[in-house]
Amino acid sequence: MTTFKTLLLAAALAAPGVFVAGAATAQVGGVAVADPEAAVANSKAWATARSQIQTTYKAQIDQANSRRQAISTELQPLVDAYQKAAAAPGASEASLRPQATAIQTKEQAGNAELQRLTAPASRAQAYALEQISAKLPDAVNAAVRAKNVSLLLRPNAALFAQPTADITSAITAELDRSVPSVGITPPANWQPGQQQAGAAAAAPANTRAPSGR
Repeated sequence: MTTFKTLLLAAALAAPGVFVAGAATAQVGGVAVADPEAAVANSKAWATARSQIQTTYKAQIDQANSRRQAISTELQPLVDAYQKAAAAPGASEASLRPQATAIQTKEQAGNAELQRLTAPASRAQAYALEQISAKLPDAVNAAVRAKNVSLLLRPNAALFAQPTADITSAITAELDRSVPSVGITPPANWQPGQQQAGAAAAAPANTRAPSGR
């Protein structure tokens, strides 16, 4: 399944200048850190959507979990046989290749099957996350203004930061205010990333991040 951070990457790239407040909005020169993925993950809209998805697609999720365990069980004897053959005297890459290929083929087929089973839930998840992420730039800017922050960094970009410098929870609070809930049923023609792409294309030129020149 698509990872949570991968689903959020498009939102972060759609507004590259969102994490730096302009001088006009910063009343006091201050530096803060924030984790935008955590802000979305902690939002009430995502918690509700995740619960709804687990309920709506329970049959598919349960089936996928059962198949995942079954595939692992089916693969184990092949892996054990491969390891035994690899430890035998005279083992070579050529002699082991048929077993390795059989394992890889079975593993790829299993992953494809699991992807098909989880596709409806993954699509609903991506749709819910995209709706929340669309509000992330505004939530960041609102939190930055409220906290009088002039420079906002991701936590992994700061060598050290006091806990009080982390405004992730403030961003989550803004998300809870601006997007209290989201739908989990995407339109028939919806594709992941459409909303960010449309927003980026429609953004006025003067809202884009300065080039630094």
